[in-house]
Amino acid sequence: MLLHPAAFAALLAAVPSFIAPVAATSSPKRGLVFTPNKTTRADDTIWVKKPTSLTWYYNYKPTPDSTYDGIPQSEFEFVPMMWGAPSTAGDTSFLTTVKGLIKDKGINITNVLSFNEPDGPFVYGGSSMEPSAAAQIWVNNMIPLQDMGVRVGLPACTGGSTGLPWLQNFLSECSKLVSTDDEKKNCTYDFVTIHWYGNFEGLASHMGQYSAAFPNKTMWITEYNLNNQDLKTTQSFYNMSAEYFDRLDFVERYSLFGAFRSDVSNVGPNGAMLSAGGNLTDIGAWYLGRQATGVLPTQGSGFRSVVPQASMVVLSAAFAVAMFL
Repeated sequence: MLLHPAAFAALLAAVPSFIAPVAATSSPKRGLVFTPNKTTRADDTIWVKKPTSLTWYYNYKPTPDSTYDGIPQSEFEFVPMMWGAPSTAGDTSFLTTVKGLIKDKGINITNVLSFNEPDGPFVYGGSSMEPSAAAQIWVNNMIPLQDMGVRVGLPACTGGSTGLPWLQNFLSECSKLVSTDDEKKNCTYDFVTIHWYGNFEGLASHMGQYSAAFPNKTMWITEYNLNNQDLKTTQSFYNMSAEYFDRLDFVERYSLFGAFRSDVSNVGPNGAMLSAGGNLTDIGAWYLGRQATGVLPTQGSGFRSVVPQASMVVLSAAFAVAMFL
């Protein structure tokens, strides 16, 4: 039986806060939102060093990054993305690029992502697209890929109130383009794509809205985090959301937005998976399926805790008792 999102959130909230952080879990659903920093390119290999839970990645581009050229697609799948609108609605360069990856380079592309936050303005990282223009670009680029057997994700709108209305308008406009006077058709998609920045209860509610709007479709949560919060709250959110995603069969894949150093993080330092010195934080280690490192997000290089966090809880308790003996 699948718990209602709100009920599941309440259940997890009842678990003592010290339990969630001590368990390292691995999930084949986890991927990498690859956002390399040109000044710290050595960090890029951290995500694929063994052991790692990550099985796929995207980089907001149609072509893979050369950092991962030596890794088979079957081990670390590259998923191309058509980030936004090309210079003209008739441009099919995305289609040509993906076909080239498949036919010329022999890369087994099985999934692609479409527009990034088309309901959001450029200033906040959105691709700012009109639904009618996006529909024409989709018809020109995505439908031919679907005909080749490539799975295509619905555009990834923001987590705000404009997202679902934009998608509904987009699908309506797309239907007009593929329909005739004699036959009405709908544009098809293989999975829905979600972005979310906020607390767990809001995330669960947002996912519920998408389930209602797009029934019987799997979900990819390709950007998510709890931004600009204290460390304990951020860690709790991570553990709660990862647990949730891994339990739900209709969540096909997810990727935490945080694969960068804390000093350049735009979701706050505590949401980053690397410290300022380039070491894995607890969240970074958990995301890779490892044990906690004890490295604080703001910590510089040269230090790694050698005591697991679970042991630290026990030692702290023992010290507190000893103080009163």
